[in-house]
Amino acid sequence: MTDRPLDGKVALVTGAGQNIGRGIALTLAGDGAKVVVNGRANADAVEETVQAIRDAGGTAIGQIADVSDPDAVEAMVAAASAEFGGIDILVSNAGLRRQTPFLEMSFTEWREILSVALDGAFILARAVAPSMVTRGGGSIVALSGISHRVGTLNRCHVSASKSGLEGLIRALSRELAPHGITCNCVAPGAIDTVRGAAAGARPSGQAGPNIPIGRVGTVEEIAAMVRHLVGPNGGFITGQTIHVNGGSFLG
Repeated sequence: MTDRPLDGKVALVTGAGQNIGRGIALTLAGDGAKVVVNGRANADAVEETVQAIRDAGGTAIGQIADVSDPDAVEAMVAAASAEFGGIDILVSNAGLRRQTPFLEMSFTEWREILSVALDGAFILARAVAPSMVTRGGGSIVALSGISHRVGTLNRCHVSASKSGLEGLIRALSRELAPHGITCNCVAPGAIDTVRGAAAGARPSGQAGPNIPIGRVGTVEEIAAMVRHLVGPNGGFITGQTIHVNGGSFLG
């Protein structure tokens, strides 16, 4: 295998200004992919990821777009196609973290969470699939999680969005397989990331001593799994949810 197995490929990574999305963008760029770095609003964070890729000798552009807005996604995909010719890899990573008790949760907050993690994944896949069909195949990877598997408190909206996301990906894996497009979920457990204020404290049970492997995971470990799924050795894997959680949930 070549040291740059993704040479000639174009990847769109959403929520790539920081944490897991940034790690995935850097990893795919290191394997030779041209990367479209997406963020919802933090242009500085997106530009930092783009610059880090370029500093390492890679190719990247930044795109600010709300993935829950079909028009914004269409404009982003059009810009990426104009710059790079199309998209071969979609990593649907964008999501919002909230911790709110069900009895205090508004419908507005419920819809906000689902609009990004679930609606956004649908909108993105619909926007990029035609390009993948034209280019002879592709890979879609969506970032799921562990909350809906273990029944985490105060996150019923997050749990619902991730359950729906996995169902969407399984359905797409069957529909898009004839076009050479694989569709999978990667489900991280507790990962060492910077948590925003709205995310609250890490849920109980997700500290290192409570994980069978004895520690939280790293961004690089999640990026490595995504790299495998979208690379030349991942072509026979589709419709799966791959758990990367140190044994916290045995799927």
